[in-house]
Amino acid sequence: MTRGLDTENPCPARDGFVMPAEWAPHARAWMCWPCRAEAWGSAEALLRAKQAYARVARAISTFEPVIMAVRYEDIAEAKLVTAGKVELFETPLDDSWARDIGPTFLRGPAGRRGAVQWQFNAWGNKYQPYGNDAAFATRVAKAADAQLYGAPIVCEGGALHTDGEGTLITTEQCLLNPNRNPHLTQRQIEKQLALYVGARRVLWLGDGFSDDETDGHVDNIACFVGSGRVLVGMPVHDTHPDFEPVQEAIRRLKTARDAEGRRIEVIEIAQPERARFDWRGRPLQASYINFYLPNGGVVMPAFDDPNDEKARAVLADCFPGRDILQIDALDIVQGGGGIHCITQQELAAP
Repeated sequence: MTRGLDTENPCPARDGFVMPAEWAPHARAWMCWPCRAEAWGSAEALLRAKQAYARVARAISTFEPVIMAVRYEDIAEAKLVTAGKVELFETPLDDSWARDIGPTFLRGPAGRRGAVQWQFNAWGNKYQPYGNDAAFATRVAKAADAQLYGAPIVCEGGALHTDGEGTLITTEQCLLNPNRNPHLTQRQIEKQLALYVGARRVLWLGDGFSDDETDGHVDNIACFVGSGRVLVGMPVHDTHPDFEPVQEAIRRLKTARDAEGRRIEVIEIAQPERARFDWRGRPLQASYINFYLPNGGVVMPAFDDPNDEKARAVLADCFPGRDILQIDALDIVQGGGGIHCITQQELAAP
């Protein structure tokens, strides 16, 4: 489909910006200190989540700098728990999912860096308030000295994954959800993704996923691990509620071509063997896809599961030469996301 740049307003694609792959060099990682107890169900669970966030931050800091956004009243606690391994960035926050509320960083001509502030409505108005989080990307972009663009659609960082060459994967369940952009068609959303992240081809992975918290964010389902290569998390049992939706996602990927005309190589990774439920009684969204790629490394989740080591081996094959750190993520996932969800990479300057 041809997508013309038929807007008079400034936009990244008109100015030569594109969203790079996550394995592009980073300047640093951004995270947010947990502060909404409602997401974890209790103060005790929130405390465990803070300890898990700190473990992830310390792991990432062995590869690249980490900035932890934190509310004024939480500074002393965050400084103590992170053991001085991260820089603190005082700012108002409502929640703690840096992937979704942080800016999508872009690479531009002559080494310029851009950043997209998506419209944010707390995953379809699931939480209140969210005004501080809706402005967070703008504050980060300013701190990073990146050219800021305000996108006209509701979107979260975890809903998008790109190969850095113009191909983007997402799910119909999220971006076509009536609680996000009810006034827009699929074609109109594709046009906005072309304008704001340089997506020349969008691969839609369908719906029916059990992740009600984010309405099927792709970063729990599939991700690029190289040009023309997509890693997909496959439920082990056919009774799992995501088994059929993932099978359909694989079918779509195998029959698609990327923006360069290449067929997609699908690599399957077995998801955790054990069936678990979150504190609300919903299927626990434990996924090995939800990892972070710091410079020279992989920080991936462990779930005290027989498939933890198998997943580590798959990622080692996908990213040869990178050091892999596996972090217990069960206390993070109880809040509705994983390691990828709590991190956002800032693109390095050339």
